[in-house]
Amino acid sequence: MKDSGTGSIKVAVIGAGSWGTALALSLATAGREVSLWARRPEMARQMSITRHNPTYLPNVTIPEGVQITDNLETAVEGADIWLFATPSQSVRDVAMQLRPFVTERITAVSVAKGIEIGTLMTTSCVLFDSLQPIAKDQIAVLYGPSHAEEVAAFSPTTVVVASYSSETASFVQDVFMTPFLRVYVNDDIRGVEIAGSVKNVLAIAAGISDGIGYGDNAKAAIMTRGLDEIKRLGVAMGADSNTFAGLAGIGDLVVTCMSTLSRNRNLGFALGQGKSLAEVQGEMTMVAEGVYTTKSVMELARKMGVEMPISEAVHQILFEGVSPSDAVQGLMMRSAKREEWLGPPKSVHIEPKS
Repeated sequence: MKDSGTGSIKVAVIGAGSWGTALALSLATAGREVSLWARRPEMARQMSITRHNPTYLPNVTIPEGVQITDNLETAVEGADIWLFATPSQSVRDVAMQLRPFVTERITAVSVAKGIEIGTLMTTSCVLFDSLQPIAKDQIAVLYGPSHAEEVAAFSPTTVVVASYSSETASFVQDVFMTPFLRVYVNDDIRGVEIAGSVKNVLAIAAGISDGIGYGDNAKAAIMTRGLDEIKRLGVAMGADSNTFAGLAGIGDLVVTCMSTLSRNRNLGFALGQGKSLAEVQGEMTMVAEGVYTTKSVMELARKMGVEMPISEAVHQILFEGVSPSDAVQGLMMRSAKREEWLGPPKSVHIEPKS
């Protein structure tokens, strides 16, 4: 690996949506050499000329030093880091196109949050599967509470990098760290990915609640019990339960469920107001990852034998024709439960005072 303390590090940002554009801007201002790949040739040409991304981040000026291209080979030429910022369901297709250019010197980093439909793989697993002969130690993910609009505006933001290798995680941390973007390291890549993916499903639920007109009580319930769902699935898949109390867990869940900048929350809001999924998606310019992730999460939960009632209610609303009000009623009328966030109930014996 190169010395990340110099400006000689080159990062190829693969995907010119809002998040890819924001990270390209952040990296460029930190002195990194940056290339930005846009899938559509006409978009790449327009961005190169105007130095703006009118579709996703219209108020941001892209530095002249950022190379913008629609050619994948050109984008990754000489790059130390390949940063995958495409929608999660597109990661495999793009990675397969890059497979001939894999070397031992590159590090593949995903900021795409989701679980692949069909394979039920997280994006790090998709990268390992599709970028062979890449080693697992060359793969990392960068997740956390981070709206692209705020990162592009240099608003203080904290994220977490996780990898199969502590050396790789530290390398990515050094490359992406700026005075406005603080990066922490976490060695639980499975937990970070599960948290960052499932929170999009719960953000749809929070939006539905807002759209119906429910108050803060309902949203607090969705976020708290939803976090428990994330933890149950993650732990069943071998994750560390402590991960879900961090940036990828509580942090990202709060941002995504609470903010009007969240596309998943906004999609849910429209559903709660009575629009159909087709109507809402037809009006959106950006992908709401939670729609696709809901399918894969529920399939994964059933496979692992994990109960996820809020996520299941979202699935019913999105794909089974259940109305939001009926789905909420179903949740509220479930059989009584214990709150067991910290583990199974314990027998406590209290000695009387003498």
